[in-house]
Amino acid sequence: MKIRIAGVVDDSVVDGDGYRFTIFTQGCPHHCHNCHNPETWSFDGGRLDDTDEILMELMKNPLLSGVTFSGGEPFAQAAPLADMAKKIHRYGLNVWCYSGYTLEELRAMEDDGVNELLDNIDVLVDGEYRESERDLTLRFRGSRNQRVIDMRATRMKNEIVIKYVD
Repeated sequence: MKIRIAGVVDDSVVDGDGYRFTIFTQGCPHHCHNCHNPETWSFDGGRLDDTDEILMELMKNPLLSGVTFSGGEPFAQAAPLADMAKKIHRYGLNVWCYSGYTLEELRAMEDDGVNELLDNIDVLVDGEYRESERDLTLRFRGSRNQRVIDMRATRMKNEIVIKYVD
């Protein structure tokens, strides 16, 4: 499958628990004020890449504990990321995903690709970045309105389970 990405970071420790490979998707409808990655907003920017090639690249690093989908807005390209998440799990790695949408907004989309991605991620960091709620002491998020959701526990309990309460 093909996916449009802005780039990757193969050794991140700030995009989730442990040592991570982060994929920055290209294209974002949110345009949050003072966004950390405004260069990812254009849906025509970045480069078109093959998901299997990205998987081969990340599997070269035996120290990884997981993969993070960031952006841009990952859910704008949910189907290829859902396919990648399934394959990443086969390698024993966890999958985190950042989104400017809330979990409730994603579920309301009733989109097969979005639902499949939600079913195959371990942690969702949701909500738009809000400059007025910026807090540098928070783990893995930039503003207080954002949540770090344990998606496995959320699916099991059928209610939102927060992973980190700062």
